[in-house]
Amino acid sequence: MIAETVCSAVSAAGLGVAAVTAYRKRFLSAARIAAYSLVPVGLVMTGLVGWLAHTAFSPVAWAGFVVLGVAWLLFLTTRAVERRGGGHKERRAARGARREAVAPSSSEPALGPGTRPAARPANGPRRSDSADDFSDIEDILKKHGI
Repeated sequence: MIAETVCSAVSAAGLGVAAVTAYRKRFLSAARIAAYSLVPVGLVMTGLVGWLAHTAFSPVAWAGFVVLGVAWLLFLTTRAVERRGGGHKERRAARGARREAVAPSSSEPALGPGTRPAARPANGPRRSDSADDFSDIEDILKKHGI
């Protein structure tokens, strides 16, 4: 009951501030302030404030939040351990499964070992056309008297 009264008072005060702002010809700011001030009344009307008030004083609800927090911490811990190099058994099993992809009568995988493409020959020194590039710039600068 008191939470609803407080939310209504906050909304009324916000609408008053929005009216004063609109009187000063700052309509965009007034509309934004009015939007923010209507949020508490909307929360009261949807029943969310009442639900939060009952939840805040319920030990079962707080125990539920603790259980959710523990689950979240376990999830984050396992992700961090996995990223740091944990989970070696799973990786070894996956590698072993990849190696076993061999035809029954052959001793090597069907695709064979991968080959790298031939290395490209190193090009000689590049032609230096920088004189042409700078001549255009010099012409532009001379044109402007610089």
